[in-house]
Amino acid sequence: MPVGTLQCTVLDCPDPHRLATFYRALFGGEVDRPDGRWACGADWATLHIDATRVLCFQRVTPYTPPSWPDPARPPHFHLDVQVSDLDEAQTEVVREGATLLDAETGGRTWRVFADPAGHPFCLVRHRSPS
Repeated sequence: MPVGTLQCTVLDCPDPHRLATFYRALFGGEVDRPDGRWACGADWATLHIDATRVLCFQRVTPYTPPSWPDPARPPHFHLDVQVSDLDEAQTEVVREGATLLDAETGGRTWRVFADPAGHPFCLVRHRSPS
């Protein structure tokens, strides 16, 4: 029997509303939807992606972003974002404020980026099941 259920995923960052807006551009959803589980404000923002998935963003001061692939400041986790076209998705995320971390394209099905607060995430090209 599980101990509980996942309520949300929280990302530390210097600017919660900026990061919530960035991830809204990636996933859609609603920033700072009223929700009795927490109060939004200058130090906390939310993104309700759908009825069950919520990303939250918490201000941390001072904030030190991870540095991929530097083991001295490793990411604690990263998100894989499934896309149909890597080039098109790259253009969109960079326009929204992402930074390309790994430009190798040699046939790989993913690319590594950092969000505006420095959290790594991957765009992964969707592959049909064989």
